[in-house]
Amino acid sequence: MPLGRTGLDVTQFGLGTAALGLMYEPVADEAALATVQRAYDLDVRFFDTSPLYGAGLAETRAGVVLRELPRDSFVLSDKLGHVIVDGVVEGRDYSYDGTLRLFEQSLARSGLDRIDIELIHDPEDYMEAAIDGAYRALRELRNQGVVRAIGAGMNFSDKLTWLAHHGEFDCFLLAGRYTLLDQSALDDLLPEAVRQGIAIYIGGPFNSGILANPYAATATFNYAPADQAWVKKARKIDAVCQEHEVPLKAAALQFPLGHSAVVSVLSGARSIGELEENLAMFRHPIPAALWDDLRSAGLLDERAPTPIDS
Repeated sequence: MPLGRTGLDVTQFGLGTAALGLMYEPVADEAALATVQRAYDLDVRFFDTSPLYGAGLAETRAGVVLRELPRDSFVLSDKLGHVIVDGVVEGRDYSYDGTLRLFEQSLARSGLDRIDIELIHDPEDYMEAAIDGAYRALRELRNQGVVRAIGAGMNFSDKLTWLAHHGEFDCFLLAGRYTLLDQSALDDLLPEAVRQGIAIYIGGPFNSGILANPYAATATFNYAPADQAWVKKARKIDAVCQEHEVPLKAAALQFPLGHSAVVSVLSGARSIGELEENLAMFRHPIPAALWDDLRSAGLLDERAPTPIDS
């Protein structure tokens, strides 16, 4: 799938590496490396990481595997903005000089000769600094051919839309705001992305857990305990999926790709088993009638195109 106008091609399923950086629970080195390798063996060619994930551990682990593979056979997306001091994530830096320094640190941790996509990570409280400093530095790296594409990654579609109006970005990583449960990005970012030709890839397709299992007592929505309104909606969506014998996770992983701006969906995995399950869900057949029934039940935004529509 072409990544906008960058000349890069990404697979529609990408491997996110937050879990491999011990963001949620311990993952042994052997399991982490095996998961990245298995993803590649199963034809996943798009990988996303960040210094935030385990204070650089995810970058390091991904790099151990990826640097042994043909460099032009995969695309790596990385991020910057979070500062690591003595193995701990400590503060942010979106300055021009800081951005260049953080970029070199990420490159060193990965052990690769280049990073394909570099994103400004979580600048929602530092928007002016992100444009005046980080964006200016990344634009120069792109102009020099050091990186192929630049963008930003965060959970706020309105903030990404603001960035789109204030810089020339190639792509954005949007987490949790264009999912089977929450299509709020249709209000701002997605129309603007289509207008400007900005490629979007989706993180958090399960909204941090609720779309993986809406019946769990500890169900979370966007990294917080889920309100009952979200739980009820997720369960209604699941009921429609069950009528069509489609797992909820399959619908959640495939739905975002119905939009023309969306080029890939990122899904994390802590093990080969989780990875293989997610890939099976991503490839599970879904009848057009399921999407029609979700729309008829008022469970999908009327403006949301579905994979069948596209």
